[in-house]
Amino acid sequence: MRNNGNRLTIYIFLSMVVGIIIGYLVHTNASPEFIANASVKLKVLSNIFLRLVQMIIAPLVFSTLVVGIAKLGDLKAVGRVGGKAMLWFVTASLLSLLLGLFWVNLMQPGVGFEKSMVDTAGAQDVISKTTTFNVVDFVNHLFPRSIFEAMATNEILQIVIFSIFFGVAAAAIGERAQPLIKAMDTFSHIILKMVGYVMNFAPIGVFGAITAVVATRGVESIAVLYMKYFGAFLLGIMSLWILLLLVGYMILGNRLFDLVKRIISPLAIAFSTTSSEAVFPKLVEELERFGCNNKIVSFILPLGYSFNLDGSMMYMTFASIFIAQVYNVPLGLGEQMTMLLVLMLTSKGIAGVPRASLVVVTATCAMFNIPPEGIALILPIDHFCDMFRSMTNVIGNALATTAVSKWENELTMPLETADA
Repeated sequence: MRNNGNRLTIYIFLSMVVGIIIGYLVHTNASPEFIANASVKLKVLSNIFLRLVQMIIAPLVFSTLVVGIAKLGDLKAVGRVGGKAMLWFVTASLLSLLLGLFWVNLMQPGVGFEKSMVDTAGAQDVISKTTTFNVVDFVNHLFPRSIFEAMATNEILQIVIFSIFFGVAAAAIGERAQPLIKAMDTFSHIILKMVGYVMNFAPIGVFGAITAVVATRGVESIAVLYMKYFGAFLLGIMSLWILLLLVGYMILGNRLFDLVKRIISPLAIAFSTTSSEAVFPKLVEELERFGCNNKIVSFILPLGYSFNLDGSMMYMTFASIFIAQVYNVPLGLGEQMTMLLVLMLTSKGIAGVPRASLVVVTATCAMFNIPPEGIALILPIDHFCDMFRSMTNVIGNALATTAVSKWENELTMPLETADA
């Protein structure tokens, strides 16, 4: 089983390399009409893979979270574990936002940026999503009207809320709920078995996504135009990775290296598909193999996907202040800290929304009198930034889950029998 995982990682990286080469050749040799037509068709490959993943996310989140809460037993244990998880989530989110604030102010990538090269038409679909983005939207995304509607639209945060209520109620009932909990446990393992089948499509999806983007955008123009912006962003992401891994090492010791090795395949998929959701099922599997208790993984990881998106959090402050710099909108320290708190709250209300980071950045710009059409400045490079955001979200949630497992004395040695 371990060899299969290694082969999958190799295939994913090979598909990325081949996709970049073919995309570059198409971009430099084909007509714009051909490129546009080919990109649409190539994106079908990545859409198929992402749809297959999305197909299993809702039932997996619901079943694993309910079983995880019910297995914790008493409500005191649920509160204790949940409290430790939220402490990690809030702390990690604040640190991520502060790092974004620090690097964008230090590097000032928006100063001297050429606005005349911006195509604002591409930003309209993102801007339109923010016309009603307010406290009401936050509540609507938090509390589901119907669990079936939430599952049909893959509203992860709403599924998490319902699952918590359902799991707590099941734990309170006790023995009478055990037959249902056992059935749901079996159901979650069936879904996890499906994960292996779905992941076989990952290299095909990666190839389609990478080839389409490189064919459309090219490599040189993006590298030249956005070197300063992308370079400053990468410094921020690298510093966030160093911080997260240092904390992880303080908690896990040398086992951190084994954890990183085990999640290379999920990281590669998240990087190439720009979707941390795409690796949720695979991440569940790898964390359990690493030695995390099933009940902890089933409880913490779904929460993390709604409350602990470290890479996205860092990017939000970075991108918002970058746009302010481009348009020469002065923001004092007090205003920037207010923006940080606003982002801390609003970002939790749109978990699962496509291009969520861009939607939040646009809404935040409007709140602070920064021209929202400035979002068009970062659209050409956003796909590449999203690759690193998604990877960071994965490593952040993997560390959060293993840390809580360690604090609860529920972290055992790796399940070598599962790898045999």
